[in-house]
Amino acid sequence: MILRRPPSAFLSVARAWLLCAALAAALAPISAWAWGANAQRLIATRAVETLPPDLRPFFDANREFILRHVTDSLTTLQTNAQSEARNHVLYLDRYGKFPFDALPRNYRAALAKFGRPHLESNGLLPWQIGVFSERLTEALRAGSWEQARILAATLAGYVLQAHDPFNTTENFDGRLSGQPGVNVRFASNLVDRYSLFFPMRPNDAAFIPDTTDHAFESCLNAHSWLENILLADRRARAGLGDFTDDYYDRFYNQAGATLIRQLSDAATDVGSYWLTSWINAGRPALPRP
Repeated sequence: MILRRPPSAFLSVARAWLLCAALAAALAPISAWAWGANAQRLIATRAVETLPPDLRPFFDANREFILRHVTDSLTTLQTNAQSEARNHVLYLDRYGKFPFDALPRNYRAALAKFGRPHLESNGLLPWQIGVFSERLTEALRAGSWEQARILAATLAGYVLQAHDPFNTTENFDGRLSGQPGVNVRFASNLVDRYSLFFPMRPNDAAFIPDTTDHAFESCLNAHSWLENILLADRRARAGLGDFTDDYYDRFYNQAGATLIRQLSDAATDVGSYWLTSWINAGRPALPRP
């Protein structure tokens, strides 16, 4: 006789699995969803240099403030990881194959198609960028300079996340490919070790017609580099028993160009989002230092 598990038992198992998954997400290392703090500050300071003369003095005067607060979202992750993590990622590979057309870029359309729980469990990063871009616009339009500099730092913290390839995949920590911690080695450790030698060349900031759509494009571009980074990590580890200096030299030689490109593009985008909010606010005169 075949014993069948009652439906209630199946539901209990499913609930237990979902609880374990939620706990694992909440307890995952903060770096699982983020560039390292040094990378974030590097991107933010180079973003200031992309700005035009009418805008740059305000950001130059507030550069130290922005560098201190661009990592605030990491602090929020530490205190409220379960609700904040969704704002740092977009798991594109849960929406089919590149270019992931199954996911509407309009939030209301995506909500109608997939429902809130599905969207939140797979990440809201591009929409979060759109929301904070509008908030910065409103603060600049109102002349709320203290709020504007806080929002500028917060917006930068989200924009730069869209350029981290590991924020665009359910393999965010490398475990699904048998490479645990590869995200930290790429987005944090390589920066900490080699950033003094980075030939970063961000472009001048430019107006962004649609801030949410642009954020989706940034996520798509970042995702396109994922397999190259994973391959570089495997090759760098070949024949080594641990993540030695030799490993990091090999990894940087193979993935460094991708890392520098993503950091440079992130700096360009951060500056462009600041510029766009200012233009959309009507180009208000900014306080001079």
